[in-house]
Amino acid sequence: MSARTRPEELPPPARERRGSAPPLDRRRLLGAGLAGGALLLTGVTGCATGGAGGPAARQLGSSGPSATLTGKVTIWSWDVAAKAMQRLGRTFEQAHPGTTVEVVDIGYDNAYDKITVGLGAGSGLPDVLTVEGGRIPSYIGNFPTGLVDLTSRAQGLKSQFAEATWHTVTDAKGRVLALPWDSGPCALFYRRDHFQQAGIDPATLTTWDDYLTAGTTLRNATGKKLLIMDSKKDTLFAQLLQQQGQGWFTDGKVAVATPAAERALTLMKQLVDRGLVDFEDGWDGLVSGTHDGKAATTPTAAWWDGTLGSDLADLSGKFGVVPLPAFSPGGARTSNSGGSVLCVTAQSRNPETAWAFLDFLLADKANQVSMMQHEGLFPAYLPALDDPYFQQPSPYYGGQPAMKLFADLARGIPTVEHTADDSKAGDIVTTAVNQVLHNGADPGTVLRSAARQIATATGRQPVS
Repeated sequence: MSARTRPEELPPPARERRGSAPPLDRRRLLGAGLAGGALLLTGVTGCATGGAGGPAARQLGSSGPSATLTGKVTIWSWDVAAKAMQRLGRTFEQAHPGTTVEVVDIGYDNAYDKITVGLGAGSGLPDVLTVEGGRIPSYIGNFPTGLVDLTSRAQGLKSQFAEATWHTVTDAKGRVLALPWDSGPCALFYRRDHFQQAGIDPATLTTWDDYLTAGTTLRNATGKKLLIMDSKKDTLFAQLLQQQGQGWFTDGKVAVATPAAERALTLMKQLVDRGLVDFEDGWDGLVSGTHDGKAATTPTAAWWDGTLGSDLADLSGKFGVVPLPAFSPGGARTSNSGGSVLCVTAQSRNPETAWAFLDFLLADKANQVSMMQHEGLFPAYLPALDDPYFQQPSPYYGGQPAMKLFADLARGIPTVEHTADDSKAGDIVTTAVNQVLHNGADPGTVLRSAARQIATATGRQPVS
């Protein structure tokens, strides 16, 4: 997703690899894939992002901003997302004399505590917030008047963003309450040398059944595992579920005991049962295990490129990328993990200038490409993906134009339903997944139990 962190100079645009994204924020991106985490949110539920009822949010005027923008806009963000806005904020100020863009790096670790407290209190927030895509539905649903309704200005931009990312920032009534920034289209990163040693053509991995079969062949030929999973908090299940076009809820009902969910968790159990998984602890374990060659593939998002190029630069030329295997022939071959949005708070003293900055930053091709080049933020804005930058062959991937693959996949990310209860569901599902992966529990039985727990925790009905 967007903000990543590293206490070092940002890479220049001409670097051979794509998107240098530092470690702390990458950990954040992984967390966003589960749309989980304790947000300290309470109470409100809805049948989609937000809810159908409740008071109206503050709106921007439909006539558009005045010709001359003035005033100060304060933004909360962190890591490279903050750096990107600080850099382009100066350009915005030059284009609009009399404006000031102040970006405050509040750090990731306490960001959501501060945001949640500010929304609950109705005070203390800046004009603009950075929020991960997996978390914004909970905020929209639990604080329906906490953000400015951007619909009058933003609705014309809908076709310029992938449907999946646009769906994240809208509520059940179609109100637009944020703008997408970056996204996390997923593919399968693989080790060229390991696949060559095992005699496997990665292009033949068109289904997950192919992937399982190849994993056994690869293990027998090289001694390598197929992939690394987090030993404590899985991030793959949500990705596999979204690949099938489903989230934790469908039509407002609990949907974690569905055929799609059981298919995803059964696949994960098969990987473990066949000895194809290397379990490591957290982000650092994933990075070090990948560097040490413990596993031959990583099914994850475009932002993993930044990790490879920075933390695993010595392995240049050893990686390639192909689309995710599908669950059935002809099925979807991508998903999403991570991504972020920007929203204007109802507490803003200068919402018109705040909106103008969002429009400048996120709905401008040149600016979006610039943030990909400098900060490694993969654009959610579709016109940016047509830029020649994404067509360039990358020496790190043996000359493969890897970002072109992700640009193509980004347009077809399956859309899923989001609700104010995503975080509660995500926490319960994480426990359920661990029971299957580490205790050998039956996927269907565990998922049905999880569905009942989510229904009790949220007051929602399970899918029949």
